[in-house]
Amino acid sequence: MKYWEIIADNLKKLGWSYGYVSAIDTHGRTIRIADAHRGDGKRFVVHADEKLTALVELESATRAFSPAFGCKSLNAGDRSKR
Repeated sequence: MKYWEIIADNLKKLGWSYGYVSAIDTHGRTIRIADAHRGDGKRFVVHADEKLTALVELESATRAFSPAFGCKSLNAGDRSKR
């Protein structure tokens, strides 16, 4: 299982719906955009140069608004194992 898949599973377990898209910016660079939202109106949108980075940022933003569920989490040592 890839790390972005773990993050996606965690978001689902915590009640978030999420989406992910790659786009080309006005300078011709590929950017990744990830978005998560819940039925209570909370919504987060992040963009980054890499898919994993975008989802790590999204997970970080949503965790502050999610109850602890005992989901798998990436620590600093794990991120180097992409």
